[in-house]
Amino acid sequence: MKVLVAYLSETGNTEKLAQAIFNSLSSGEKELLPLEKVTGLDDYDLIFCGFPVQAHSVPKKASHFIKSIPKGKKVAFFASHGSQRGGEFAVTAFHHAVSLSSDLKVLGTFGSRGRVKMQLVEALSKQLEHRAWAEEASNAATHPDEADLKDAADFARGIIIKARAS
Repeated sequence: MKVLVAYLSETGNTEKLAQAIFNSLSSGEKELLPLEKVTGLDDYDLIFCGFPVQAHSVPKKASHFIKSIPKGKKVAFFASHGSQRGGEFAVTAFHHAVSLSSDLKVLGTFGSRGRVKMQLVEALSKQLEHRAWAEEASNAATHPDEADLKDAADFARGIIIKARAS
């Protein structure tokens, strides 16, 4: 099975998750690449696609990448975000990613907290409607941590099992 772990990362959080996923894959044909360096997708049997959650959604570059994945491909999404794991904003972003991939076989999603740029946290903390999220995001400064990276690796191994079974 040929596997691609592709990611978009701005602060390094998603890249750390991508590396943990990549390292958990058994030897074989596998590649780890930033989204902008991916040149073709036809030869991959499984694609892990990672992105930072932005404005409760998938960033434009990641959206374009997802839309470029050939029909019928097996994919799994992973993301970093400032919210609590399983929180509304991260879940909304995954729903958006899945909606972009209606012609793909989505095998699963994984989200992990990650450090948010302090300028963004500070700016949003001054707005009443974003204050609670900004406080939550400021507590994500030490993520992804070792436990998050282990969870990402476990996620990847589970996706490999699903991919081989389907």
